[in-house]
Amino acid sequence: MPAGSVRPHDRQTRNVLHTGCGIYSARKLHPMFGGRGWRETRLDVDGSVQPDIVCSIHDMRSLVPSGTYDAIWSSHNIEHLHAHEVPLAFKELCRVLKPDGFALLRCPDLESVAESLLQNGPDHTAYLSPSGPISVLDMLYGHGASIADGKMTMRHHTGFTADRLGRLLIDAGFSEVHTKRATDFDLWAVAFMEKATPSAVLAELARCGVAFDHEG
Repeated sequence: MPAGSVRPHDRQTRNVLHTGCGIYSARKLHPMFGGRGWRETRLDVDGSVQPDIVCSIHDMRSLVPSGTYDAIWSSHNIEHLHAHEVPLAFKELCRVLKPDGFALLRCPDLESVAESLLQNGPDHTAYLSPSGPISVLDMLYGHGASIADGKMTMRHHTGFTADRLGRLLIDAGFSEVHTKRATDFDLWAVAFMEKATPSAVLAELARCGVAFDHEG
């Protein structure tokens, strides 16, 4: 399975846990993890997508040892948790990371979605995705067509603003968090463990097109 690029002096393969991975596609892994220096482990609550690990991120204790991963990639995963599960999930992310690890997260930006709801209405097509048109309601409550097709794991149960996401990650035990509101209704966060090197990770992310300018 896929894995990302590292500089020539980084000779040891690093491990990234891809949470909420869905059906396998190399394109789903963030470019930062996309070359030979990274090894991907796929985790999803839905066993039908054939992940390496089947469980929810709010309780990985029986399947994922502590201090296993150098990084975590979570793309449009955490909004599927219930609100009370979010602190548990973020603590689990801390637990499975190495002391110098980091987590990169992406989810809907609730503030941007709310603005679009007020300006355009709930049925407005916000953007086109590989799955088809995505409405404001889809961003709030989950992809309606997938849910209608019986994929209940696609439902959204909570939401995040930049301030809320940053605060919850810090409360869970991360030592430093940066957030970024993008122009495509996405909210990004990168959360660092105590012995991580934020400057190096932030520089690499900027080279990959995600420049963080807000520490939360």
